[in-house]
Amino acid sequence: MTPTTIIVIAKAPVPGRVKTRLCPPCTSDEAATLAAAALDDTLDVVAATPAVARVLALDGARGPWIPPGFVIVPQMGAGLDERLANAFAAVSGPALLIGMDTPQVDRGLLTSAMQTLHQPDVDAVLGPADDGGYWAIGLREADPRVFIGVPMSTAATGAAQLARLRSLGRCVAMLPSLRDVDTFADARAVAAIAPTRRFARALAALPHGEEIAVG
Repeated sequence: MTPTTIIVIAKAPVPGRVKTRLCPPCTSDEAATLAAAALDDTLDVVAATPAVARVLALDGARGPWIPPGFVIVPQMGAGLDERLANAFAAVSGPALLIGMDTPQVDRGLLTSAMQTLHQPDVDAVLGPADDGGYWAIGLREADPRVFIGVPMSTAATGAAQLARLRSLGRCVAMLPSLRDVDTFADARAVAAIAPTRRFARALAALPHGEEIAVG
């Protein structure tokens, strides 16, 4: 086991506050159900991955859906850049942060990412997302300069984050690219990648869900 903390940054799955880009065709309740399933899948995988600590940086109220073994810290900051910086500041030592939008992530991928972070010539790891963002970032040590001022939630966020890391002299290792769930087309594609996960089952349970899930 590498001495690494895994951080999951997530919103509580409350209708009208999560996965709003799935509406339509989803209702706000259906979108929240899909968000909850994606979060459950993510937390289950993190719980099964060897780590020195597991932290949930949560926006919203905690609930019974949080598995044992997670330290809960509130998200702090006006924008996502500040929230990411503060999530890393809440832990000590190397950390790998992921979101709740890639329910297809697995233990092997997270373990490999942490091992890569501990290679002698690596200061950071970055997992690009197909939409131009990123699904994971790992740092040997917290540094708010990595995040503050980086434009978030754009098609250029991943490139901007990589440029910031390099401008700070960080040697960055790239992780595999994943598709995250933003749109309904994303939901269908991700469900097809991991058809046995809760997310795929939740999608299939929607009205006409089986038809939707296979496209």
